[in-house]
Amino acid sequence: MAETDQAKPTQPQMRVLGQFIRDMSFENIMAQKGASADVQPDVQVQVNLDAKKRSAENQYESAIKLNITSKAKEGDTTLFLLEVDYVGIFHVENVPEDQLHPFLLIECPRMIFPFLRRVVSDITRDGGFPPLNLENIDFLSLYRNEVARRQAENPPKADA
Repeated sequence: MAETDQAKPTQPQMRVLGQFIRDMSFENIMAQKGASADVQPDVQVQVNLDAKKRSAENQYESAIKLNITSKAKEGDTTLFLLEVDYVGIFHVENVPEDQLHPFLLIECPRMIFPFLRRVVSDITRDGGFPPLNLENIDFLSLYRNEVARRQAENPPKADA
């Protein structure tokens, strides 16, 4: 019976050990300029992901960095700027080495995103605007696009 236990592949395991705001900046430009509050916003969201190994065994850090700019649809006046770097600390086991990078940049951000969404909603509301409820982010597409972009920048060299 011991042979069948060893032959069975072990399931990947992940635990969220903690999550926190590493860095955040919110600037209410509209209030500083004394602009009218009757403005239709155009919100642009840029997403960057990052992951790294921590010093403890099987621990990794995965970060979602958002740059959010809200401008008036008419007149192109900036209403607010929000930059936030949100980090999750994860214990990850039984993930093959070749799958670890996508795991840290797809699955880990997917786990902490709902908490980041709440932070963004609270900050925009507390900053004097209607709460900004972010749409779901397709981390798999983001990852694939980044891999494709890097391959286009550094095409494989042909053997001579």
